[in-house]
Amino acid sequence: MASCDTCASNGNCSDSKKENCMVENNPINNVKNIIGVMSGKGGVGKSTVSVMLANDLVKRGYKVGILDADITGPSIPRLLGLQDKRATVLETGILPVIAENGLKVMSLNFLIDQENTPVIWRGPIISGTVKQFWTDVLWEDLDYLVVDLPPGTGDVALTIMQVMPITGVVMVSVPQDMVSMIVAKAINMTKKMDVDVIGVVENMSYIKCPDCGKIIKMFEGDTGDFLDKMGIKLLGELPMTKEIARDGINKSEEIAKMFEKITDGIIKE
Repeated sequence: MASCDTCASNGNCSDSKKENCMVENNPINNVKNIIGVMSGKGGVGKSTVSVMLANDLVKRGYKVGILDADITGPSIPRLLGLQDKRATVLETGILPVIAENGLKVMSLNFLIDQENTPVIWRGPIISGTVKQFWTDVLWEDLDYLVVDLPPGTGDVALTIMQVMPITGVVMVSVPQDMVSMIVAKAINMTKKMDVDVIGVVENMSYIKCPDCGKIIKMFEGDTGDFLDKMGIKLLGELPMTKEIARDGINKSEEIAKMFEKITDGIIKE
C-alpha cells in the first residue's frame, strides 16, 4: 500500500476517501496525473478520444503514457499503429511499448500472440490484469497517464478508482438521449467514488458538409441540457469525420485545433 506522500492525489482527497484508501503504487514509477476516459456506453469513441488526448499532451512537451484498460476489447494498439508490437516482460516489471512520438503504451494485445485472440476471462481476472498494468508496468516518470476504460460501471471501473490515484475522469458521450442516460450513470458512479469529473467530450456531435460547410446534426438529443442538470462542464464537441474515425494521429488542422481546446480544459499544472 502507498502512503499519501507518494500518491498523485495527495492533498486532493476528502477525509472519507483517505480513511478507505486502497491506492497502490510502484515505487519505481512517478506518475503525476492520471486521467480516466470513461462512458457508461460502448461505441461512443472513448479509445479515440484517449489517443487524441495522449498525443496532444505529448505534442505539448509532456511525458505521457496510455493504459488500455479495455481488456476484452483493446483497440489502443491499432489506433496508434502499434498492433504488431509486443511488450517486454522483465523480472522487475513490464516495459511498455513506446510509440514514435515517445508515448508509452500498455495493452493486453501487446502480451498475446495475435490481436484477434479472444480474452475469455471472468471479472476478477480482468480486474487483476488492469491492476497489474498499474503496479507492474514500468511507467517511470510521467506527467500524465491516460486510462482508456471499458464501457459500463462494473469491475474494471471500480478497480481503477480504488487502486489508482485518479486525478479526474473525462466522460465521452454523443448527443442522444439514450446515451446521455447511460453516461449519467457513469457520472454518478464517479461521484459515489469521490472521483472528480473534469468534463464531457461530445463525440459525433455533427457532420460538416465538405462542399458548403453546413452543420448537420445527426442526433436530436441535447447534451447541453443534460450537462446543466448534472453540473458538468462541456469540454468540446467533435464532428463525425473520417479523420477522427481513422485514428488519433493524422488529424486535420481543424480537428487538431478543436482538440487543443479540449486538452486545455484537462491540463493540471
